[in-house]
Amino acid sequence: MIEFYHVNKTYDAEHYALEDVTFELDKGDFVFLTGPSGAGKSTLMKLIIAEEMPTKGHVFVAGHNIGRLTNASIPYLRRNIGVVFQDFKLLVRRTVEENVSIGLEVLGYSTREALKKTM
Repeated sequence: MIEFYHVNKTYDAEHYALEDVTFELDKGDFVFLTGPSGAGKSTLMKLIIAEEMPTKGHVFVAGHNIGRLTNASIPYLRRNIGVVFQDFKLLVRRTVEENVSIGLEVLGYSTREALKKTM
Protein backbone atom coordinates (compact mmCIF):
# COMPACT_ATOMS: atom_id res chain seq x y z
CA MET A 1 0.00 0.00 0.00
CA ILE A 2 1.15 3.55 -0.75
CA GLU A 3 -0.36 6.42 1.19
CA PHE A 4 0.22 10.16 0.91
CA TYR A 5 -1.32 12.44 3.54
CA HIS A 6 -1.23 16.19 2.91
CA VAL A 7 2.21 15.95 1.31
CA ASN A 8 4.10 19.04 0.22
CA LYS A 9 7.49 19.10 -1.44
CA THR A 10 9.23 22.42 -1.93
CA TYR A 11 12.68 23.15 -3.23
CA ASP A 12 12.63 26.76 -2.11
CA ALA A 13 10.09 29.08 -0.51
CA GLU A 14 8.45 29.96 -3.83
CA HIS A 15 8.44 26.69 -5.79
CA TYR A 16 6.15 23.81 -4.87
CA ALA A 17 6.77 20.53 -6.65
CA LEU A 18 3.77 19.04 -4.79
CA GLU A 19 1.17 20.80 -2.69
CA ASP A 20 -1.28 19.09 -0.30
CA VAL A 21 -1.30 15.72 -2.09
CA THR A 22 -3.43 13.00 -0.48
CA PHE A 23 -4.18 9.56 -1.96
CA GLU A 24 -4.08 5.82 -1.19
CA LEU A 25 -3.10 2.93 -3.47
CA ASP A 26 -3.91 -0.59 -2.35
CA LYS A 27 -1.74 -3.64 -2.86
CA GLY A 28 -2.23 -4.91 -6.40
CA ASP A 29 -3.39 -1.59 -7.83
CA PHE A 30 -1.97 -0.84 -11.27
CA VAL A 31 -1.72 2.87 -11.95
CA PHE A 32 -0.29 5.26 -14.52
CA LEU A 33 1.12 8.60 -13.48
CA THR A 34 0.75 11.13 -16.27
CA GLY A 35 0.76 14.87 -16.60
CA PRO A 36 2.56 17.78 -18.20
CA SER A 37 6.21 18.58 -17.66
CA GLY A 38 6.71 20.14 -14.24
CA ALA A 39 3.54 18.67 -12.72
CA GLY A 40 5.48 16.80 -10.01
CA LYS A 41 5.42 13.23 -11.39
CA SER A 42 9.11 12.53 -10.83
CA THR A 43 9.03 14.18 -7.43
CA LEU A 44 6.13 11.97 -6.39
CA MET A 45 8.02 8.85 -7.51
CA LYS A 46 11.19 9.98 -5.71
CA LEU A 47 9.16 10.33 -2.51
CA ILE A 48 7.81 6.79 -2.90
CA ILE A 49 11.29 5.28 -3.22
CA ALA A 50 12.70 7.55 -0.49
CA GLU A 51 15.09 9.30 -2.86
CA GLU A 52 13.64 12.51 -1.46
CA MET A 53 11.75 13.32 1.75
CA PRO A 54 8.53 15.32 1.99
CA THR A 55 8.77 18.92 3.17
CA LYS A 56 5.43 18.46 4.94
CA GLY A 57 2.98 15.60 5.40
CA HIS A 58 3.45 11.85 5.55
CA VAL A 59 4.31 9.20 2.98
CA PHE A 60 3.79 5.53 3.85
CA VAL A 61 5.00 2.70 1.63
CA ALA A 62 4.26 -0.90 2.66
CA GLY A 63 3.54 0.34 6.17
CA HIS A 64 6.81 2.28 6.49
CA ASN A 65 6.80 6.00 7.15
CA ILE A 66 9.30 7.30 4.56
CA GLY A 67 10.19 10.28 6.74
CA ARG A 68 11.34 8.00 9.56
CA LEU A 69 13.48 5.56 7.57
CA THR A 70 17.18 5.39 8.29
CA ASN A 71 19.57 5.60 5.35
CA ALA A 72 20.53 1.97 6.01
CA SER A 73 16.91 0.76 5.71
CA ILE A 74 16.09 2.50 2.41
CA PRO A 75 17.67 -0.20 0.17
CA TYR A 76 15.52 -2.85 1.86
CA LEU A 77 12.37 -0.85 1.12
CA ARG A 78 13.38 -0.37 -2.52
CA ARG A 79 13.84 -4.11 -3.01
CA ASN A 80 10.09 -4.49 -2.56
CA ILE A 81 9.02 -1.73 -4.95
CA GLY A 82 8.84 -2.02 -8.73
CA VAL A 83 9.27 1.30 -10.51
CA VAL A 84 9.91 1.93 -14.19
CA PHE A 85 11.16 5.43 -14.93
CA GLN A 86 10.90 7.06 -18.32
CA ASP A 87 14.67 6.78 -18.86
CA PHE A 88 14.41 2.97 -18.37
CA LYS A 89 18.17 2.35 -17.69
CA LEU A 90 17.90 -1.00 -19.48
CA LEU A 91 20.95 -3.17 -20.06
CA VAL A 92 21.36 -3.29 -23.84
CA ARG A 93 22.75 -6.84 -23.90
CA ARG A 94 19.66 -8.23 -22.15
CA THR A 95 16.15 -8.85 -23.41
CA VAL A 96 13.19 -6.99 -21.90
CA GLU A 97 12.37 -10.06 -19.80
CA GLU A 98 15.96 -10.34 -18.56
CA ASN A 99 16.00 -6.65 -17.63
CA VAL A 100 12.76 -7.01 -15.67
CA SER A 101 13.95 -10.16 -13.90
CA ILE A 102 17.17 -8.56 -12.58
CA GLY A 103 15.34 -7.25 -9.53
CA LEU A 104 14.16 -10.75 -8.66
CA GLU A 105 17.66 -12.13 -9.06
CA VAL A 106 18.92 -9.49 -6.61
CA LEU A 107 16.30 -10.76 -4.15
CA GLY A 108 17.81 -14.26 -4.40
CA TYR A 109 15.69 -15.97 -7.04
CA SER A 110 17.54 -18.19 -9.50
CA THR A 111 17.68 -16.90 -13.07
CA ARG A 112 15.13 -19.53 -14.09
CA GLU A 113 12.74 -18.66 -11.21
CA ALA A 114 13.10 -14.94 -11.89
CA LEU A 115 12.31 -15.34 -15.59
CA LYS A 116 9.29 -17.52 -14.77
CA LYS A 117 7.92 -14.90 -12.32
CA THR A 118 8.63 -12.16 -14.85
CA MET A 119 6.43 -13.85 -17.43
